[in-house]
Amino acid sequence: MRRGSLVTASALALGLCMAACSQPGAPQAQPSAAQQTDTDTAAPLPDISKLVPSVQHQITEAHDWLVKTAAKPDATAIDRANAHGELGKLLMAAQLPDAATTEMNAAQALNPSDYRWPYYLAHLARSGGDLPKAADAFQRVLQLKPDDMDSLVWLGDVSLASGKVDVAEDAFAHALRLDPNSVSAKYGAGRTALAKGEHAKAVEYLEEVLRLNPKATAAHYPLSQAYGALGDTTKSAEHLRLRRDARIAPRDTLMVELDSLLQSPQTYESLGIRRLDEEDWEGAAEQFRKGLALAPDSPALHHRLATALSMMQDEKGAVAEFETAVRLSPEYFPSQFSLGVLAQSKGQHAEAIQRFQAALKARPTYTEARLRLASSLRRAGKLEAALAEYDTALASAPDNTEARMGKVMVLSKAHRDREARRVLDEALQSSPGDLVTMHALARLLATSPDGTVRDGAKAMDLVQQMLKRGRTLELGETYAMTLAELGQYREAQALQRDLTAAAERAGQAAMKARLIARQKLYDRADPCRTPWTDEEMP
Repeated sequence: MRRGSLVTASALALGLCMAACSQPGAPQAQPSAAQQTDTDTAAPLPDISKLVPSVQHQITEAHDWLVKTAAKPDATAIDRANAHGELGKLLMAAQLPDAATTEMNAAQALNPSDYRWPYYLAHLARSGGDLPKAADAFQRVLQLKPDDMDSLVWLGDVSLASGKVDVAEDAFAHALRLDPNSVSAKYGAGRTALAKGEHAKAVEYLEEVLRLNPKATAAHYPLSQAYGALGDTTKSAEHLRLRRDARIAPRDTLMVELDSLLQSPQTYESLGIRRLDEEDWEGAAEQFRKGLALAPDSPALHHRLATALSMMQDEKGAVAEFETAVRLSPEYFPSQFSLGVLAQSKGQHAEAIQRFQAALKARPTYTEARLRLASSLRRAGKLEAALAEYDTALASAPDNTEARMGKVMVLSKAHRDREARRVLDEALQSSPGDLVTMHALARLLATSPDGTVRDGAKAMDLVQQMLKRGRTLELGETYAMTLAELGQYREAQALQRDLTAAAERAGQAAMKARLIARQKLYDRADPCRTPWTDEEMP
């Protein structure tokens, strides 16, 4: 979620801060004579006419203070650096990154010993997508303040995103030496271990994240990937179900301060987002309503409020706010997507299809909307259309497992098992040992109605390979299917009974019902000829 801007200080307090504030943290180096005599003219302000009047006033007043400070013969370099920096903070909070960068660079040049300026420059570069520049700036901060937790975690984060896994690993390790219970550092260390293929280590870190903070729901997705790589498809599926897009970040004291500067709709939006991250749904709704009082036509604020209301179980209120957002801006794809998800959850697939298509019209690269659309198309019986959506998703991301498995299952439902097998064979050739692909191929080989596709012996070979890497209920189910295909019905019956009992103990009612239905086949000495039920398909 994009960081907004938050509550404000009075003009008088702002002026006093600019006049007198001194650098926090490390001792300040004495400015050079060149810096003290530098005329340092204030740059013109960018166009701020589209900002709300209160924010225009704040920025104009800060700029005036900079001009006055620069003109004072007795103003030190630190005075001028603070004036540039305070204006830069307001511009950054107002989401004017180019102008903010100019001011922060000036502040850093005037007072290079103040860690705040490279820290803000790092975040400006990060939000602008320049990860190498962000990493360099965070490293400058750490030269001035070597044990700064926020900078260590952010350095790890941008390094990991840039593919510099070793740098990320060192940064997160340093942070954890300073604070062994840092949730954000453990989350980063877990994702780094996952990137290095150290799946057991990733599980250890990410499970610890959830133990320390069960609300850190963003950890569920990488944890799902790690368990999947270890062959535990049950835990992988469970964590995938629990994933949310909540942010896991360091405390970020300086950015929290930045977010409290402006009196604007963006301020309240950012405050509300923080409340959402903390799962304070009522607090989030309150902030979004304050923002809407200033900007009633903001689709983003209506969408945020709808999200908070949805989490408060106020579905009627949430739908009303989502619909207001798309009425104000039909191309506002997040609300179209959310309305589609709500419709899909109720089985209203015609409406869901319409909503997902609207979201994709506005944002063709929105993969999650495309996968949801494919799912509703399948459930509506439009198999060819569903396949087309999966193919589109795979064209842009050939390694998207969810899209590939969705395509395979739709092909199977359409009785095109030869094509489904070809997709899985090709995937396994490109990623040998991939458990998700191996499992799907074993299931298809054991149960396909097409005799030219079925191959019980090969299915059993795949199952035996997977059993060596871990046992799950789903794999046991495929094992029983394979035994039945090979005519070993007694073994299939016994295994199926054990699986049913295990599903009951685990409280998995849907799986228990499915296992009982297939048990009846094996009791009649009939093999299974349905690779996946509709409930098993995405």
